[in-house]
Amino acid sequence: MATVTAVTPHAKARGAATPAVRDVTVTDPALVRRAVKAAALGNAMEWFDFGVYSYIAVTLGKVFFPSGSPTAQLLSTFGAFAAAFLVRPLGGMVFGPLGDRVGRQKVLAVTMIMMAAGTFAIGLIPSYASIGVGAPLLLLAARLVQGFSTGGEYAGASTFIAEYAPDKKRGFLGSWLEFGTLAGYIGGAGLVTLMTALLSSADLLSWGWRVPFLIAGPMGVVGLYLRMRLEETPAFAAEAEKAEAARRKVPLREMVAGQWRALLLCMGLVLVFNVTDYMLLSYMPSYLTSELAYDETHGLLVVLGVMALMMIVQPFAGALTDRVGRRPVIAAGCAGFLFLSVPALLLIRQGSLLAVALGMGALGLLLVCFTAAMPAALPALFPTRVRYGSLSIGFNVSVSLFGGTTPLVVTALIGATGNMMMPAYYMMAAAVVGGFAVWRMSESAGRPLPGSAPAVEGR
Repeated sequence: MATVTAVTPHAKARGAATPAVRDVTVTDPALVRRAVKAAALGNAMEWFDFGVYSYIAVTLGKVFFPSGSPTAQLLSTFGAFAAAFLVRPLGGMVFGPLGDRVGRQKVLAVTMIMMAAGTFAIGLIPSYASIGVGAPLLLLAARLVQGFSTGGEYAGASTFIAEYAPDKKRGFLGSWLEFGTLAGYIGGAGLVTLMTALLSSADLLSWGWRVPFLIAGPMGVVGLYLRMRLEETPAFAAEAEKAEAARRKVPLREMVAGQWRALLLCMGLVLVFNVTDYMLLSYMPSYLTSELAYDETHGLLVVLGVMALMMIVQPFAGALTDRVGRRPVIAAGCAGFLFLSVPALLLIRQGSLLAVALGMGALGLLLVCFTAAMPAALPALFPTRVRYGSLSIGFNVSVSLFGGTTPLVVTALIGATGNMMMPAYYMMAAAVVGGFAVWRMSESAGRPLPGSAPAVEGR
């Protein structure tokens, strides 16, 4: 990348004797592509683990919690899984400010190492039969490492891509971050499904369950290699020079109190994004099985099919946000969930494979409105000097409070009311919150990031 100085049109129009100048960042397309690949791979690893853990949860319950009933085993396994959400905000509060102080690239390298190490470690943990209570404690420790590192991953990766991308392609390039999410989940879930089909129950229980987790080791090495080859983003480099000249550090208080309006908008946008995301990809398979007595295998395959559809549409939707703006696309998603959640769930409740696929597909396409726009929209809420830190805090607090709790809250609401339409009503409520946030946010498509120079694509 190169930074050049250009005379602003406003200065020329005024006929000023000394024209106003501003820096323009000229991006290197090859370097931008490497940055996108490196950032997306980390997100893919996070969701690879998510897919593996979710699909192999029953086996993990038998390995680490053998003394309980099948239900207790599953609850204990998912309890260890949920524990990672508790430490995500802590990870955001550590890695976010650190990324604003020492650089995005360095911190993203650390989060990649920690994520890979945590996932790889699960594959090495001895069973309960070998070491007793130490086994579930080690599983919990590995999950906490994963959750802590994840607290700095999404905000850092989206910030990294946003600060590298030219202004007119930020939506398209940012959309590949969520493409990595979907690819990772499909890869993890697909691998577990394949191994379940090829291995006997005894082999899966004795050693087969370890293989998907051990694959994270080589993936982490590749991801770390890609991230270590990258240069720091030009936006951070310019901000670091100013901060060094002024000898100032950004306090945590400025990242929160100084950005309270942007933080509230961020939390509102992340709320609708993650409630609908976890509802569709995490809760709906259980809803089909437990509430509608639907065949478990077919339910999981439908979700994988929906994610494959989303992957196909994702880059096109990201490019659309560059042409028409982030706000119209996010607003369309909010309106869609507000008015179509009930019809889609009624379609799903009919139970036939075609009806379930159509209902889930409709929700998946609405979710693309968020997955395509958010990686570019969220970093644009904050200025460069606090972008990583403020976004990490707002994103992870919202995910922990609203996104990760969605399956639990909806299950509790159905149990308390007996109303099977609660998933639709919950998504509608999230859409209202997201719609208000969209109404209050500013359009960022085609514009420089706050505190950064305009960025144009080089040849």
